[in-house]
Amino acid sequence: MTAILHDPDALLALGQALQQAGYQFTTVTPATHRRVNGRPENAMARDLRGVFGWSRPFREATVPAAMLALMRRAGVLNERGDRLCATVRASTIGTCLYFHSAFPTHDEDAVFFGPDTYRYVAALKRAMADLAPPRRAVDIGAGGGPGAIEVAAYFPACETVAADINDRALALAGVNARLAGTANVQVRHSDLLNDLDGEFDLVLSNPPYILDPDKLRYRHGGEMRGAGLSLQIVDAALERLAAGGTLLLYTGIAIVDGRDEFLDTIRPRLEAACESWSYEELDPDIFGGQLDCEGYEEVERIAAVWLRATKRG
Repeated sequence: MTAILHDPDALLALGQALQQAGYQFTTVTPATHRRVNGRPENAMARDLRGVFGWSRPFREATVPAAMLALMRRAGVLNERGDRLCATVRASTIGTCLYFHSAFPTHDEDAVFFGPDTYRYVAALKRAMADLAPPRRAVDIGAGGGPGAIEVAAYFPACETVAADINDRALALAGVNARLAGTANVQVRHSDLLNDLDGEFDLVLSNPPYILDPDKLRYRHGGEMRGAGLSLQIVDAALERLAAGGTLLLYTGIAIVDGRDEFLDTIRPRLEAACESWSYEELDPDIFGGQLDCEGYEEVERIAAVWLRATKRG
């Protein structure tokens, strides 16, 4: 997207049209995406999944005229002669459709969505099944809003905040919340929780955790081999959670010689502030290709982890 959004109502209508057409798409890793799109037969999109899922160029006749008009109104259509391209992707989780950035995501304010999002939402759904209904919840670094939207749908009486420092993400999260029918989602600009007031019964997050040489906001997790931002989120949550409130954090951790430095660092903080907490590896080995990059010379694997912590009452 070259602009945030020309017309959010048009993007909402486009999403509704895709849902009515039975559109479904599961977003894969960038490496898989490149391999699949690199096949000769996939040079051009032939259907809606090719246009809005695989981010392939397409001819005008590939998309129904009404959808094409909505793309132009929304400002999500790149036109170069007779080769057109959508500047957003649409992914689905269950019955929900989420707009996010088109592939490849190189922009500083790109809105990322991928396999981590699916793991995050799955873990979140499992956790919500035995969670006391929160009155107020916040998703830190909400991106396109899947975490906040899932919470708002599960707990319709909960005031749910989708917080991010990325205005493009907030614009898409607002449309995605309307698409999901979750009117209890508030989209707010905030650096962690610094720009929000009050306490929260539930804090959730799926932050960036990769050491990115360009320090792109949607990828770079900061110091401690990418765990720095996750550590900041733990500290912010423990400070702002109401008594009995819960933190749910999905992140990726670099493991060195069998040691999890992030867990070693947060353990004393959790034991001091929480009545209970649990920490588990959801996937022992993700983004293996990252180990060839600078900063990972001593890392043996990156693990997807899930932290659940309840603040002492």
